[in-house]
Amino acid sequence: MALSFCGNDRNDSYNVDVGVLNNGCFVDALNLVPHVFLLFITFPILFIGWGSQSSKVQIHHNTWLHFPGHNMRWILTFTLLFVHVCEIAEGIVSNQRMTSPHLHLFMPAFIGFIAATTSVVYYHNIETANFPKLLLALFIYWVLAFITKTIKLWKFVESEKGPQHLRFCITALLVVLYGLLMAVEINVIRVRKYVFFANPTKVKPPEDLQDLGVRFLQPFVNLLSKATYWWMNPLIMGAHKRPIELKKIGKLPIAMRALTNYLKLKDAYEERRQNTEESEKAPSIWKSMYRAFGRPILLSSTFRYLADLLGFAGPLCISGIVSNLENRNETAVIAAQRLNNTNSSGVYFMESTELLENTPVLAVLLFLALVLQRTFLQASYYVTIETGINLRGALLAMIYNKILRLSTSNMSMGEMTLGQINNLVAIETNQLMWFLFLCPNLWAMPVQIIMGVILLYYLLRESALIGAAVILLLAPIQYLIATKLADTQKSTLDYSTERLKKTTEILKGIKLLKLYAWENIFCDSVEDTRGKELTSLRTFAFYTSMSIFMNAAIPIAAVLATFVTHAYLNEERLSPSKAFASLALFHILVTPLFLLSTVVRFAVKALVSVERLGEFLQSDEIGDDSWRNGDMAVSLESPRKSGVTKAFNRKQPMRYQLDSYGYEQPSRRQLRPTETEDVAVKVSGGFFTWGNNLSTLTDINIRIPTSQLTMIVGQVGCGKSSLLLAMLGEMQTIRGQVHWSNKNRYSVAYAAQKSWLLNATVEDNITFGSPFLKQRYKAVIDACSLQPDIDLLPFGDQTEIGERGINLSGGQRQRICVARALYQNTNIVFLDDPFSALDIHLSDHLMQEGILKFLKDDKRTVVLVTHKLQYLIHADWIIAMKDGSVLREGTLKDIQNNDVQLYEHWKTLMNRQDQELEKDTELESQTALERKNLRRAFYSREAKSHIDDEDEGDTCPSVSKSCLEPLGISCPKEEEEEEEDDNLSTGTNRRSKIPWKVCWKYLSSGGLLMVFLMVVSKLLKHSVMVAIDYWLALWTSTHGTTSASNITDGNGYGTTSDSNSSSYSNSTMGEDSYNEHRFYYVSVFSILCGSGIALCLITSLTVEFLGLTAATNLHHNLLNKIIHAPLRFFDVTPLGQILNRFSADTNIIDQHIPSTLESLTRSSLLCLSAIGVIAFVTPAFLIAMLPITVGFYFIQKYFRVASKDLQDLDDSTQLPLLCHFSETAEGLTTIRAFRHEARFKQRMLELTDTNNTAYLFLSAANRWLEVRTDYLGAWIVLAAAVASILTSSRTESGLVGLGLTYALTVTNYLNWVVRNLADLEVQVAAVKKVNSFLGTESENYEGSMGASKVPDDWPQQGEIKIQDLCVRYDPALKPVLKHVNAYINPGQKVGICGRTGSGKSSLSLAFFNLVDVFQGKIVIDGIDICKLPLQTLRSRLSIILQDPVLFSGSIRLNLDPECTCTDDRLWEALEIAQLKNMVKALPGGLDAVVTEGGENFSVGQRQLFCLARAFVRKSSILIMDEATASIDMATENILQKVVMTAFADRTVVTIAHLVASITEAEQVLVFSSGLLVECESAANLLKIKESVFRELVRTGK
Repeated sequence: MALSFCGNDRNDSYNVDVGVLNNGCFVDALNLVPHVFLLFITFPILFIGWGSQSSKVQIHHNTWLHFPGHNMRWILTFTLLFVHVCEIAEGIVSNQRMTSPHLHLFMPAFIGFIAATTSVVYYHNIETANFPKLLLALFIYWVLAFITKTIKLWKFVESEKGPQHLRFCITALLVVLYGLLMAVEINVIRVRKYVFFANPTKVKPPEDLQDLGVRFLQPFVNLLSKATYWWMNPLIMGAHKRPIELKKIGKLPIAMRALTNYLKLKDAYEERRQNTEESEKAPSIWKSMYRAFGRPILLSSTFRYLADLLGFAGPLCISGIVSNLENRNETAVIAAQRLNNTNSSGVYFMESTELLENTPVLAVLLFLALVLQRTFLQASYYVTIETGINLRGALLAMIYNKILRLSTSNMSMGEMTLGQINNLVAIETNQLMWFLFLCPNLWAMPVQIIMGVILLYYLLRESALIGAAVILLLAPIQYLIATKLADTQKSTLDYSTERLKKTTEILKGIKLLKLYAWENIFCDSVEDTRGKELTSLRTFAFYTSMSIFMNAAIPIAAVLATFVTHAYLNEERLSPSKAFASLALFHILVTPLFLLSTVVRFAVKALVSVERLGEFLQSDEIGDDSWRNGDMAVSLESPRKSGVTKAFNRKQPMRYQLDSYGYEQPSRRQLRPTETEDVAVKVSGGFFTWGNNLSTLTDINIRIPTSQLTMIVGQVGCGKSSLLLAMLGEMQTIRGQVHWSNKNRYSVAYAAQKSWLLNATVEDNITFGSPFLKQRYKAVIDACSLQPDIDLLPFGDQTEIGERGINLSGGQRQRICVARALYQNTNIVFLDDPFSALDIHLSDHLMQEGILKFLKDDKRTVVLVTHKLQYLIHADWIIAMKDGSVLREGTLKDIQNNDVQLYEHWKTLMNRQDQELEKDTELESQTALERKNLRRAFYSREAKSHIDDEDEGDTCPSVSKSCLEPLGISCPKEEEEEEEDDNLSTGTNRRSKIPWKVCWKYLSSGGLLMVFLMVVSKLLKHSVMVAIDYWLALWTSTHGTTSASNITDGNGYGTTSDSNSSSYSNSTMGEDSYNEHRFYYVSVFSILCGSGIALCLITSLTVEFLGLTAATNLHHNLLNKIIHAPLRFFDVTPLGQILNRFSADTNIIDQHIPSTLESLTRSSLLCLSAIGVIAFVTPAFLIAMLPITVGFYFIQKYFRVASKDLQDLDDSTQLPLLCHFSETAEGLTTIRAFRHEARFKQRMLELTDTNNTAYLFLSAANRWLEVRTDYLGAWIVLAAAVASILTSSRTESGLVGLGLTYALTVTNYLNWVVRNLADLEVQVAAVKKVNSFLGTESENYEGSMGASKVPDDWPQQGEIKIQDLCVRYDPALKPVLKHVNAYINPGQKVGICGRTGSGKSSLSLAFFNLVDVFQGKIVIDGIDICKLPLQTLRSRLSIILQDPVLFSGSIRLNLDPECTCTDDRLWEALEIAQLKNMVKALPGGLDAVVTEGGENFSVGQRQLFCLARAFVRKSSILIMDEATASIDMATENILQKVVMTAFADRTVVTIAHLVASITEAEQVLVFSSGLLVECESAANLLKIKESVFRELVRTGK
């Protein structure tokens, strides 16, 4: 048929006799003019360009939105595009009703669509280039379009066309839209004045966009990029080539920073406080939160309502499509009747409702509704997540601000513990954040449920209420299960903590356990606890299975109840359109009902969190003493924005831009004025308390002289430290006052009695925010004798120390704290007992070099609390304390003259201390020991540096998956270990490759039978689910087929009303036959539904219990491998790394992998079954699936890599933040004394912002994925609908409904396939790490000689022959002992000595076969020990190690864990070790409690317990490996005495750290560089002048 613009079915189509504008075709042609004008004007500009007209300011490309009304313009343009689509559809459908083609019905609309698209592209380019003059073209276009459409509308009114006609409605809408767009354009001209005005307005880019460090661009990009997260593309695709680092994600925009949000929340909270002051109630945190963050939550809720309402478009469109296909002949009749609905020009005018009866139009509407619904849903999620993160940042700042003002008495009296503060930071703030994420559901879900029930009732009447009732009745069970899950998780956590505690003890004492052959006993103890944990995990797995089962089974039960009820209540057949629309509605309805239980649970938790937060914010604060009038509450008040990029430099540590945030750092010490003030601090009539209304300090009247050394002395507990803190304003003043001289008020340095370190480098701990001055720094290091300790650290003073860093000894920590006080250039230095953890040598050095020389020479005021009375002679002023009051004050001479008794008492104590000093000089110094231990700690690190190291991370407490899935939020996972690879391309391939081998290892750990059961049950379940829906399609289509055959017999339009398919009861099937068939369909349907429910239960149980079996086996194998690994393994593997396998990794394997695996298999099979069903119904759909599959592959490939990187960043930025809070709470007095609150707040804000940035990017990446997978899902629905329509003549309408319903489910599950895949990939890293340890070789426990061949009393004599012994720690390392030959007689006392590293300790390990004896042998009582089973050998020898090791439990457990000895034997051993009386005095005696590491006993007592342990064994050979190195002289004397008496008849081998302890030995073995150089009695060796032994004795080594 020939094409014609105005049609050629009438002669007057081009007639203009009655007026040009009265010709409808001409008016339509006139409407083309504006569109053609715009295309002609804009295309050359877009493609040719307009030169380099762009902003001169360096900003982020394509992100600066210059023009007002930007969002309104985008919304109007998208609405315009949608209306154009409707206009095109109306034109095409109307054209089909005409006898010849009328192009003017749809061509102007089509060109209008292109023009509208061009307008938005054109606008975007002009806006980002900031060239507003070119907007004039758009303004002209909107004016022309508005005029032409108005003419068209006017003509419709003239021809009496009204709202009942669709074309009239569309034209009216277009007039409104063009008018609004014209108004937007006029507003731009008004604001920017780019035309018609003499002086155009100049604009500056937002401050955030001028700062190139800001990379989070969501608030700044255009609406389309906002909705689709297009701006994330470079980051996500770039991650595939190079890992995402912190530098890459940059900083947060100012509006999202913690400081900005803190100020919003604080203002709201303060306002509430002022309002509630009169009623004396605590200010409401809920109202404060609503005031500060209510608007975005309302916006999110609006998006959520829109999304939920659009969600119902899916079922309704399916109903319409299937109904239209069902009744296609009836539709044709109605269409034929409407043909007379034409105007005078012969153009067909469609009624407003008619378009929705067109199947292709419904398909397009379904697609658009899905796209919009998912866009609004993701927008809602994003807004709540962003608001939740902002709230968390504000709360953290609020809590931190409060911590810095907390009253010290709160902490010291136990009213506020460190654990409570940590809980507030780590748990309560997160609970509130999660609640905010979920809170729009609270009011959106009830609306969704009500709407769903109303629509179901509309479709199915009373039977729908039965189905809804089933869901409503079963929903509380789901809530109950969720509550039980939470309770079970708590008990699991308790057992897990206990297991981890036992495992940690075993790993710390592994050397002792192996030496005593006790590893299996302690391993069994861990297995017992693990058994309890597994019982709890089994309960957890059962409840999780029930939760999954309920989720899957309730929709089936509801559908079964509804359709069976409908079959018997209603005589008329259930049509496919109603059946599948109802099915889709049930799926929509189930989700909010289940999610509601999770939201309610979170709401309850949030209420508790707010209550705790309120109590914390109302707790007592430190008093506003006059000297503290620069109150830090001001420090977060007035932010001034800053875009300064901070630099890090070793010599110039990071300085904080405090002024940029309104912080005021106290000024450093000024050059002293010439006039001097005599008194630095003065306390008059002071009564101070710790908050219990009882005076701790009474009647304090003291003065601290300026530039002098003041010492405060007195007995333990007399109030010396309290006096310092009272002067610092930390105590509550009952009466009296503390007066500070003006110049000293802000210039204090303080070293607390309990050392406090930052999680930072040694240098940062000493400089503490002050500028780095090399000479001063070196002088302080020397004064505190820190250089030898720093030299031992792997990175010198750049080594990180503190809780997360290296474990330093008490003395080393104390000296760093003193160095910090010395380094600060302050007028006053307070030192609270700095010598408490130091030996006498260091104390003297610090006193002489640090205090008397460094501080006094600098004319600084020093206040020193000490017990070392020998230093009183150096004091300029002395304050003697007793029972909380001042006993005496004055110089030493004053006290000598005025209080002879006190002076004599001091003299007696000084003499005693001098005697201790003499004794101490005989021993190896405590400091040398500390350094030795530090060196040992690094031995493993040095060895490990040759092997690939691995990164370790902590896991976050996870949140129930049932809560996360609807929101699409992932919990951070532990970082996966990866080897470094220089080749970028192979690295890229590995990063995007899924570790299938590891997945298989995990599954096989669960047992092949369980894997088989899981696979079969899953496949069966999904097959039955498809069968249920397929049967429903057959059931609903059966009767329709009979009547349809009657209809299509006639011509294409049908003729009689008898052919109406709804009157199937008049067709060939009789009433009896119908009832018979109904029973048949209902029976099969019921059986299928019952099978489906049963299979849901089986699958949920198999997956969870497969995971439980895998977890059980992996932990059991790991524990056994680690316990039986050689000692060398523990030397080269950091303890933290091993512990992580038992903590974080085991937790992931126990609780996270099973649920992720279940979710992944479920969502994957749902998607595959859906695609399979659609392909079965309409094979043509597979053609459309090809490009969709390719798109899906690339989306998941890019997302998985980026998601993992961002999760790692979130993990790594969370730990420093939590540590900063805990270290601040611990060091509160120090921070306040130094007046560094502002700096610490600034650091907290930086750490919070860094963590929030990582989390926001992770959230945006999840939205990026979900938007794309949702759009792919929408394309699948469109492809399925179009394929169904094209093949409708060959397809049953029921099957079309089935296909479309399944297509709709794909949209929901497609993104979960990728999300779960990404999660599983991260989680199986835990399995990979555990497997890497399972490859560890175990020690050879068997031996070549059977245990039965060894005599029961071996070794009886204690004779030892060492023949040509060569020993090494590892086949790859050099020998540590070379060709050693020696003979030890039975009962002989032998001493072994040598310098450090000579091999003496290696020999002790060789006796127990703990090292590799690769040549020679050790023969004990005639048996080569290398041939013996390890358990036999080690259980027959005794050893006392240098470091005493005790395990938590009872004294009995520590002496005899095998439980083979009688109580008398144990008491005898304790008596020999001189511990009997002490143990008897303890509650429980032998069953008295030993805390972790034996901390409730002194080091000396612990060593004596180890001696008793050795005696209990009654072995004829005792080895003492430097056993007296870490004990005092008195304990050493006891030990030596016991060895000489109790072990008189046994062979004793003593490895000596001081040769003085073996000068009485019957035989001495002297080692040097692994060689035995001397072997003779001690007396003989001392006579030989050149002997090495004599030299060692002389030098005191």
